[in-house]
Amino acid sequence: MMRLSRYLAICGVASRRKAEEMIRAGRIQVGGKTVQAMGFRVNPDEDRVKLDGKPVEWPKRIRTLILNKPRGVLTTVSDPHASKTVMEFVDHYEERLYPVGRLDRDSEGLLILTNDGELAYRLTHPRFHLEKEYEVAVAGGPGAVAIETLRGGIELDGKKTQSADIRLLEARSQQRTFSVVLKEGRKRQIRRMFEEIGARVVSLKRVRVGPVKMGHLPAGAIREIKGAELQALRQAVGLEQDGD
Repeated sequence: MMRLSRYLAICGVASRRKAEEMIRAGRIQVGGKTVQAMGFRVNPDEDRVKLDGKPVEWPKRIRTLILNKPRGVLTTVSDPHASKTVMEFVDHYEERLYPVGRLDRDSEGLLILTNDGELAYRLTHPRFHLEKEYEVAVAGGPGAVAIETLRGGIELDGKKTQSADIRLLEARSQQRTFSVVLKEGRKRQIRRMFEEIGARVVSLKRVRVGPVKMGHLPAGAIREIKGAELQALRQAVGLEQDGD
């Protein structure tokens, strides 16, 4: 048994808070009866839940995966103009999985896909400040002063970026590679940050999301997150503390 609001969140209907608003508004029916009590509990295996008269189906299995997204692949559920999307890597799964967040077409690396709506919501919500780590290859050699400017935050679209952890990993004559750790995720943020200091990003790979690391997973390969690793990810966004 679990709270109705949590059931709706896991099913991907809305965040738990929004689900509670739907319950209060009388939009949720269980077993044909409207439910407006916040503490109402349901059995996912037995109860029939509806939103505005339409069934809300409990997933047959809650599954969370990571994909090492190759460069050139679009992060979207469907796009008639895209030659290849991340969904092609998971179309053999029975569950309908959704990408969490985005990696642009020219970026690669760790992408989480799940059918756990509650987890997906928290992984993308800025209030949880989940760290994301990237390996960024930059043409030329931005100097120490310029990198320190990025660490402290720069203005993008009229708003200053949060402080970033930036470390030099490798230096070559024509290219430098940095580890960049962010706690926010604006559109094309890292590329734009380096552009602001006159540096061009050659390649960008995400290697970690919170406690989950990509490791040696080959490009285009998938593995399932489970056990202690999944528990650590859920704890990182405060799910274990919430209870039912």
